[in-house]
Amino acid sequence: MLNTTLLHPDILRILAQAGHHSKVLIADGNYPAANKRGPRAELVSLQLMPGVPTVAQVFEAIIGTVQIDEVHTMGVDRSDSYAAATPGDPPVWAEYRRILSAAKSGCTLEPIVKWDFYEAVASADHVLTIQTADQQPWANLLLSVGCRTFR
Repeated sequence: MLNTTLLHPDILRILAQAGHHSKVLIADGNYPAANKRGPRAELVSLQLMPGVPTVAQVFEAIIGTVQIDEVHTMGVDRSDSYAAATPGDPPVWAEYRRILSAAKSGCTLEPIVKWDFYEAVASADHVLTIQTADQQPWANLLLSVGCRTFR
């Protein structure tokens, strides 16, 4: 039995094959995962029921499994029609900051505005999208895998 909180065999396989700078997207339930991803990225659908699992739950499992060098959120584009519902930082970002702190990570959340976020995901470095059923707005995370040598 594995001694990690992450047990999903496909996610573990892809993470084990990922190298430095590989990108992992943890997508919320509204993200268009079928068509907004890198050319070689694999899609793992985890939606069990609305809200289960959340991006934060998956993030916690991932950050406890591999070294993460960068954490990008989908930044709120104030010209977007959905932006009015979120006047400041999306509430879920506080949970991501708590997870980073608990993991003793030196990473900070770095927003990338929505359309630029889609472009960043389309990178050839994108190896994995994990589609969650998270219903919180602006919950998507794009992670950059680091080197375990420098842990």
